[in-house]
Amino acid sequence: MDQQKIYIIGAGISGLIAAYELERAGYFPEILEASDGVGGRVRTDIENGFRLDRGFQVLLTAYPEAQRYLDYEKLNLKMFDPGAIIFKPGDFFAVHDPLRNPMRLFGMAFSKVGTFKDKFKILSLTNSLKKKTEEEIFAEPSIPTIDFLRNYGFSETIIDNFFKPFFKGIFLENALQTSSRMFNFVFRMFSIGYASIPEKGMQEIPNQLKSKLQHTVFHFNSPVERVEGNTILLKDGRKLQADKVIIASRPDKVLPQLEGQVKEYRKVINIYFSLEKSFIAQPMIGLVPDTQYLINNFVFMTDVSKSYSSTGRALLSVSVTQDSKADELLIKMVALELEALTGIKASYFDQIKTYEILDALPQVDDMQYTISPTNTKIQDNIFLAGDYLLNGSINAAMTAGRKAAEAVMLSLQPIH
Repeated sequence: MDQQKIYIIGAGISGLIAAYELERAGYFPEILEASDGVGGRVRTDIENGFRLDRGFQVLLTAYPEAQRYLDYEKLNLKMFDPGAIIFKPGDFFAVHDPLRNPMRLFGMAFSKVGTFKDKFKILSLTNSLKKKTEEEIFAEPSIPTIDFLRNYGFSETIIDNFFKPFFKGIFLENALQTSSRMFNFVFRMFSIGYASIPEKGMQEIPNQLKSKLQHTVFHFNSPVERVEGNTILLKDGRKLQADKVIIASRPDKVLPQLEGQVKEYRKVINIYFSLEKSFIAQPMIGLVPDTQYLINNFVFMTDVSKSYSSTGRALLSVSVTQDSKADELLIKMVALELEALTGIKASYFDQIKTYEILDALPQVDDMQYTISPTNTKIQDNIFLAGDYLLNGSINAAMTAGRKAAEAVMLSLQPIH
């Protein structure tokens, strides 16, 4: 095979999948990555004996693309219990999935999370989505999630107590204006699979993908300034000549003609605290429905995987979706909110690290499940990959990487 010079910009999930598919077809791609390692937005740091994911993230085991590319057994996935615990000052109550655990049905029926009718609506929605394919879900009309929930007949009680805080943490926007297609897709994924994390942190996902690559050359700490035709200009002044380029990072940062044409990403602030022990003591997410609070959700990572701490202390991840400054005042306010919600003194919450993640999730107007390879092509030799092309998810990142690789391979096939 005539060896083509194929460069991939970005060693995130999309870039790694693109490299894997190109390798399978006999090519030897090279990846240019601005940072010091693989993963993109899926990274884990080790600090003071704790594993800190850069932003609270989970892998939904039902993702079709994840099932295609990942070895779940080797990741040693640790599952969250389905449902959530709702925290209000002086009160808390749980939302369980009675389909998964029939023993919880009685308690769920009388839970304060919503009305009795709401419980049947959840069962009805779950059953209807289980019968649909992902393609069918994304072919349906798109309306804001908040409108979909109201049209479906859910009460404002369950919308405020459960749907808003739960999906605010997923969509990273507070008004639930995200497309109902995405809501139904995610709801289906939760209903047929589990939310999980690899035992040793989310970084294990890109690490596993990298380990599958035998012929890909990595260039870390190699940020790209811009791409001009077949020339890649690096920020250190080097110029590389490419036959094909897959841009698996924000294209507006390296293609001058796309500047200002990609929507700003949604941000999130993720604060990690350590505590002597968990006050939840089960692998479940805590939701804070009160909109006056900065906290949207929190979870003890060590309740899900003990490997997140080697110190004997519990690791608490707190997500703030409200527009805030990641400063000392915010940390103090969040600790005081935790005290109000749990009765545990704010001073007991020992802050470890704060992440302000500006590029946490792409904003996508017309959410799709898949894309044709030809639609990833932007110029004769330049192709795009990334979840921003479809929807904000690991599943979409993998799909986009695969489709970009397919487009490159199609472009290299001789015309007969």
